[in-house]
Amino acid sequence: MKHVTFLGAMAVSLSITTGAFAQDVTADTVAAKVGDTEITVGELIIARSMLPAQYAQFPDDVLFTGLVDQLVQQQLLADALETTPPSVIYTIQNEQRSLMAAQVINDITQTSITQELLQQAYQDRFSDAPETPEFRAAHLLVATEDEANAAKAQLDAGEAFADVAAAVSTDVTSANGGDLGWFGAGTMVEEFETAVMALEIDEISDPFETQFGWHIVTLTDQRARPAPTFEQVVQQLSAELQEAAVIAYLDELSAATTVERPEEGAFDPSVINQVELPD
Repeated sequence: MKHVTFLGAMAVSLSITTGAFAQDVTADTVAAKVGDTEITVGELIIARSMLPAQYAQFPDDVLFTGLVDQLVQQQLLADALETTPPSVIYTIQNEQRSLMAAQVINDITQTSITQELLQQAYQDRFSDAPETPEFRAAHLLVATEDEANAAKAQLDAGEAFADVAAAVSTDVTSANGGDLGWFGAGTMVEEFETAVMALEIDEISDPFETQFGWHIVTLTDQRARPAPTFEQVVQQLSAELQEAAVIAYLDELSAATTVERPEEGAFDPSVINQVELPD
């Protein structure tokens, strides 16, 4: 449990008394005091939510004590500062801005994304979507045209494609006989895709060149993939609708607010690396 506390095994003892029992506790209930500074249950709850996942194995009473110790120790050290360093102030301002912005985003996404909107987005995107052709192919890759022609001669002589690919191909798929698995249009470079789409199942192409070298490819299977179900894309659609809602709200806020950004050349961009500047 030593890792829960801010100072590890260096425990700081502090006697506290509180008359609050579980049924009376609110987020503002004082759990501990360091001098005149109160540490509330709300602060403990937030500290608990930020613990790494491995602390879930500890019982609540152990976590409670550890978190109180952590916040007490932090407060003792904080009180030792006579003045707040500027870097701390800037950090607090950034964190507050980020947390408040996140809360607004959360409010937007909670209220703007309904089941009806998701269903409509699905209908608009996928209801009339055609089936998508997919291909399964195997290939071999060599460095030169002469090597490709030699491999093609072996294939024309009746050697199995997987055996030739395993023997001569420089591609990582050679261990699997050149098998590329299933892929759709737009996945491969243009020359490769053109060669695949021109083949019948089990037909072998002539050698052709791409930016990677010289290929020979065989089409091993083909299928039509239906449009995805609502359940398969609902998370994607939800994320897209949420992003659109946030962007729309940002546009609305920007239109109603005077925003000034630095003119080009006003700052040397490297200023962001001057970590000593805030202090």
